[in-house]
Amino acid sequence: MSTKTEEPLQKLRDTVERALEGKPDAVELALVALLARGHLLIEDVPGVGKTTLARALARAVGGELRRIQFTSDLLPSDVVGVSVFDQRRAEFVLRRGPIFANVLLADEINRASPRTQSALLEAMNEGQVTIDGQTLPLPDPFFVIATQNPQDFAGTYPLPESQLDRFLVRVRIGYPPGHVELRLLLDGSTDTVRDMAPVLDPTTLLTLQRQAAAVTLDVVLAAYLHTIIQATRNSPLLSLGASPRGAIALANASKARALSRGRTYCIPDDIHDLAVPVLAHRVRLAAHADGFTTTRDEAEAIIRDLLTRVPVPL
Repeated sequence: MSTKTEEPLQKLRDTVERALEGKPDAVELALVALLARGHLLIEDVPGVGKTTLARALARAVGGELRRIQFTSDLLPSDVVGVSVFDQRRAEFVLRRGPIFANVLLADEINRASPRTQSALLEAMNEGQVTIDGQTLPLPDPFFVIATQNPQDFAGTYPLPESQLDRFLVRVRIGYPPGHVELRLLLDGSTDTVRDMAPVLDPTTLLTLQRQAAAVTLDVVLAAYLHTIIQATRNSPLLSLGASPRGAIALANASKARALSRGRTYCIPDDIHDLAVPVLAHRVRLAAHADGFTTTRDEAEAIIRDLLTRVPVPL
């Protein structure tokens, strides 16, 4: 990988890792979603750094950032915008919503109603929105970072399958390492993002995304990836396997991971290591599948088991 590519990627990684210290795996998955032109879903209990990771990534990549706090009374028009009548001009005028930004931080997305959640579908899939019959393009690049609490928390709505399928990667952060948490207690502050300066601009990000898309995925690895996808569809523990969109997502994520690690080609580990964060939120459990503490953990465990059964190409 050229120095021109390696330097901005390393700066981006270092900057985000300083904001969310002790969580390099979560940071790498977030960067994979960004480089692959996907969208990122961060799911965990409150207070472990979901919003910190989202804000740090949004600040670091530059461009216009908008944040929406999703609540039960949020309307679709609050997200995409609405046409209002201007009495002085005697005509309807379009008021664009916060979705018109390079980076949209959708905080606690599963506290909004399914109707409002669905307002993001067209934007995340096609990079455009339709308001009162008028189709409008969104800025490029366009990146959604959503946070959500576990579904068993009060006041949350489960994201529909169609919405989950638009997120390239689902990330869990977990509690910080002991030494990091101790330093947070001694410092008396958890805001590590407020004074962060951008390390990229939208033009540089678009260049990196094009380079990620150009990473080589040879036919042997494509067949390996396809076998994993087929295994999710044939598993008796899953009533819904990964979709073709899920297969493409895993391929794109694998290319982005390869680029982030300094390669212009994919290796089996790229596919193997990303299968769970890319696919687990896209599958649905069969009614008789049990044996783990939560539905989320069970789906992840089933995919991990499938990975052990699919031969890895040499």
